[in-house]
Amino acid sequence: MIQRIAFDPTAPVPLAGLRVVDISRLVAGNMVSLQLADQGAEVIKIEDPKVGDPLRAWRVQGLSLHWKVYSRNKKSVALNLRPQAGRDLLLDLLATADVFIENFRPGTLEEMGIGPDVLHARNPKLIIVRISGFGQDGPYRDRPGFGTLVEAMSGFASKNGYGDRPPVLPPLAMADMIAGLYGAYAIMVALRVVEQGGRGQVIDLPLLEPMISVLGPDAATYRVSGDKPQRTGSRSLTTSPRNVYETSDGRFIAISASIQQMAERVFRAIGKPEMIDDPRFRTNTDRVHNIEACDGAVADFIRARTLAENMAVFEAAEVTAIPVYEIDQLLDDPHVHARGVLVEAPDDEAGSVLMHNVIPRLSDTPGRLRSPAPSLGQHTAEILAQLGCGPARLAALAADGVIKEV
Repeated sequence: MIQRIAFDPTAPVPLAGLRVVDISRLVAGNMVSLQLADQGAEVIKIEDPKVGDPLRAWRVQGLSLHWKVYSRNKKSVALNLRPQAGRDLLLDLLATADVFIENFRPGTLEEMGIGPDVLHARNPKLIIVRISGFGQDGPYRDRPGFGTLVEAMSGFASKNGYGDRPPVLPPLAMADMIAGLYGAYAIMVALRVVEQGGRGQVIDLPLLEPMISVLGPDAATYRVSGDKPQRTGSRSLTTSPRNVYETSDGRFIAISASIQQMAERVFRAIGKPEMIDDPRFRTNTDRVHNIEACDGAVADFIRARTLAENMAVFEAAEVTAIPVYEIDQLLDDPHVHARGVLVEAPDDEAGSVLMHNVIPRLSDTPGRLRSPAPSLGQHTAEILAQLGCGPARLAALAADGVIKEV
């Protein structure tokens, strides 16, 4: 059974006392700040008072599930940054912050009068994360930078899919997610510098470069061999057997035999131990060169048996094989339940929302689910009161359209 949890705002957390101000929109910035929020940082989302973060508009049956999952543990301040009064309040808030996350087009902060020089003059230890498609300089700096463009340009799409079909983009915000994880890591590095007496610095975080970094040695391979990555479906050009194989009952099994010992186990499990000494399959290089024959032998065995029958064979032989899950099967998996990989978190609109648990897991100082994703502007009064804004000032700001009415 999926574990039901209760948000606990009093739970001890490792990043308690760290203040993060996040004015980014959509996925990458929210992914960065989520990592910090889950580990206990106070993450203050600055949102447009009228529409909020566009992530709120990604709805399923009327529910902003992306927002609920990726903005848990955060606070929301509805602040209009167009008028000078809004930017002044942001500057006051950033004077109290450790980290600032933004994803405007390069140069926008400077045009608003709140570039890094201005921010560091007021808060020399502030870490500024600047997310963009292609970076803060270079010929493409001014191009709009959605993750889809980066997934195409990086080389990922050209190697994803099948050779007789067009390139395939990922069905998720992959570039944004990867950049988000890199961003959180970079922040911790920069915080370490500050901790050791250094200054705050700017983290230039384009979506493109992290995406390229996870594609492996494609550039090195091309330089050495002249070979471009090919679309091979679920096969690998570096190891064999490695693929997705259909069973007799219409299910699929994934196998990865990336070391010699595992390939030999596969051959024995499918009743073909002679393949171990066959010159076509003796080494990994041999198997990759003869991938059709190697894959065909494995596929024939699996195709003749049900999922359960195949898995019984492979588990007994300690082969690295596993069923290909659809989402309902993942939710029913006993390992997912036992580890608490997914949890049911209370929600005012939906009753509860299923979401991933805090990751990674620290043995002594784990992160916690402390609060649900905030409503738009839920914490405006609380945060601005810390900057000296009393009820009369808040009312005046609301009347001027600087903040959402509180």
